[in-house]
Amino acid sequence: MMRFAAPVLTALTLAAPVQALDLSDMSTEEREAFRAEVRAYLMENPEVIFEAAAAMEERQAQAQAQADSTLVEVNREAIFDDGFSWVGGNPEGDITLVEFMDYRCGYCRKAAPEVAQLLEDDDNIRLIVKEFPILGEASLTSSRFAIATKHLAGDDAYERVHDALMAFGGEPDEVALIRLADGLDLDGKAIMALMDSEAVNAEIAKTRELAQRLQITGTPTFVLQDEMLRGYLPAEQMAAMIAEMRAQE
Repeated sequence: MMRFAAPVLTALTLAAPVQALDLSDMSTEEREAFRAEVRAYLMENPEVIFEAAAAMEERQAQAQAQADSTLVEVNREAIFDDGFSWVGGNPEGDITLVEFMDYRCGYCRKAAPEVAQLLEDDDNIRLIVKEFPILGEASLTSSRFAIATKHLAGDDAYERVHDALMAFGGEPDEVALIRLADGLDLDGKAIMALMDSEAVNAEIAKTRELAQRLQITGTPTFVLQDEMLRGYLPAEQMAAMIAEMRAQE
């Protein structure tokens, strides 16, 4: 019952004058009578507790959404036009979807076919991928390899490596990565040589700094236009949000 104390107090505060709820101004007898009345009311109307909790959660969600929208606006250039993140889908699309991802993240792997389906169904979406390795050394190695591929062989090669790494189930050691690249007709050894370059390190550092400013602590995290979507979402849900955004324009 204690976890509902805050919602109940919120509901009572909205329903009664502040002075009437100032327990410090009540006598012991008045305090006991008030508590008895509250208990009796809640016992007779327990649904009030859940209604108050739902109302509080809704207000908190609205406050978080507003705070996220502000964060997106303040960091708009770094999110949508940083000059180095890979851009896919339709580069001229009317809707931009940004994904902060980690190759070792199970939910990122679950989201990958959903994002692909979304782009297949809607050819007017611009996709930006932010390499955000946060799950250990294997994540960092994978991101370094993908970014080095982009620097060496361009965007098309990056896309192929990105998709391959997202589906890769083994450890991303040197032998495995060279084999993966060679299987995509890329020079795996040349890519490996660039993995620890200043340019690759700079991209990862800048994305981490941006994620910190956006208060992103998990993957996948999406930015859809001016909305932050923290966590996995199916294609149908994102498509519905996009349709609503277009309808409001």
